[in-house]
Amino acid sequence: MLPRGSMIITMFSQVNSVGLFGLNAFPVTVEASISTGQPAFDIVGMPDIAVQESKARIRAVLGQLSLKLLNGKVTVNLAPASVKKIGSMFDLPIMVALMKLGGIIGAELDNCAFIGELSLNGALASVNGALSMTLTAAQHGIKRIFLPKANAREASVADGIEVYGAEHITQITDFLRTGEGLVPEPRYIPSENSAKYFEDFAEVMGQSSAKSAIEVAAAGSHNILMLGPPGSGKSMLAKRIPSILPKITFAESIETTQIHSVAGMINPNAPLIASRPFRAVSHTASGVGLVGGGNIPKPGEISLAHNGVLFLDELPEFDRRVLEALRQPLENGEITISRASGSVNYPCDVMLVAAMNPCPCGNFGNPLKKCTCTPKMVSAYLNKISQPVLDRIDIQIEVKPVEYGDLSSRVPQESSAQIAERVQRARDIQAKRFAGTKIKSNSGITADIIADVCRLSPDAEQMLKAAFEKLGLSARAYDRILKVARTCADLADSESIQKAHISQAISFRSLDRKYWNR
Repeated sequence: MLPRGSMIITMFSQVNSVGLFGLNAFPVTVEASISTGQPAFDIVGMPDIAVQESKARIRAVLGQLSLKLLNGKVTVNLAPASVKKIGSMFDLPIMVALMKLGGIIGAELDNCAFIGELSLNGALASVNGALSMTLTAAQHGIKRIFLPKANAREASVADGIEVYGAEHITQITDFLRTGEGLVPEPRYIPSENSAKYFEDFAEVMGQSSAKSAIEVAAAGSHNILMLGPPGSGKSMLAKRIPSILPKITFAESIETTQIHSVAGMINPNAPLIASRPFRAVSHTASGVGLVGGGNIPKPGEISLAHNGVLFLDELPEFDRRVLEALRQPLENGEITISRASGSVNYPCDVMLVAAMNPCPCGNFGNPLKKCTCTPKMVSAYLNKISQPVLDRIDIQIEVKPVEYGDLSSRVPQESSAQIAERVQRARDIQAKRFAGTKIKSNSGITADIIADVCRLSPDAEQMLKAAFEKLGLSARAYDRILKVARTCADLADSESIQKAHISQAISFRSLDRKYWNR
């Protein structure tokens, strides 16, 4: 790599980098050595195809810079050699290691790390997962990280590390030789407007019962199903749910941003996810699209909605196998994707919001329009949703068509800000209740503490017992009624669960008996 006739200054060099598999970033040491023998360029340390192709990209860049690869057998090792290296982010550290080996760079690089993909002309192209890799580098004592300019703002969110973004390899080499040309990226702080929602419940006329159910769902992060005819406002209600959820915390924002970064879905100008995600998924989505997967496992929609809302409209239109794949992730709050190259865990702590028509034509039970479906057609349509999936939806409500009086009324409707205040108070109660545990909200109450957390008044206990015996509730449905009732009590600022709270929670479990037990 030195100009012809130059002397090799060192026979070995190493620089720090970071690898990524799923959300798991890990430190990588890029070692380069040269020995006498037939000229060759090898990369070892379990590199995948993208890493092996670095050789071609690096040779092209060397040609652009009028440099030659060192004469002899050049070997690059990506340590630890027992861990598979995936992706193109090792182009830059390999190039820097070779330059250090050839004496072009003499600076001490022990506290530096490098990640980035090289274009054939030496320009640095963005990589996915920059935030995860930068956070890991900082945790392992790295003080400075060099990466593509397109990733710099995203990486600047990390604490305790200086981020240098460069557009071309020469900017980095010049800086390492002279200390000039690059400055640390200023820490990115999102603007207040980035966390605002532009759809408000004040625009929704009527639908008081649906709004009440949605408030309970938001207050306890409960999954909710809305069933009603076309045009009743199910999608309109769903789109406004993020506007009443508690503000996303900084820790949640970092978690969510990491997932979007790995998926390559970061806005370079506003890289930090500053509001709770709302992912509306089409019924044409595949299982991989919804829960994640691929040869190199990528997060699916359920993980992209982490700390936010996953909205599935036209629920029966989804492939049944796709819906069944949601059962375990909804229960555990994370999903494991296993491939030959390894297993990846992606978090998916979401509030599931689903909407559906009651039959193929949409008018079964509609007092205003006649249903044209046969009983068999209605039953087949509804049975596309299995009982195990229904059991994981805490709140099931019927959304009726809006009446003319509600549409023509000029009575101001309650705004999202007003509802959000009550939701936040209920969440504050839950945060205090679950302090020191991994539980974030009432929907996550575990079986070992449910009896202590969901204390019933005598009247409430009697009502729940009668409902359990009369309705033939499953153990899962019983637990979920208790959790929803706990949220109703929190909204009412009641320490114990009262009869009215049980009654409200039971009313949210009536649809599966009205429509599915036919």
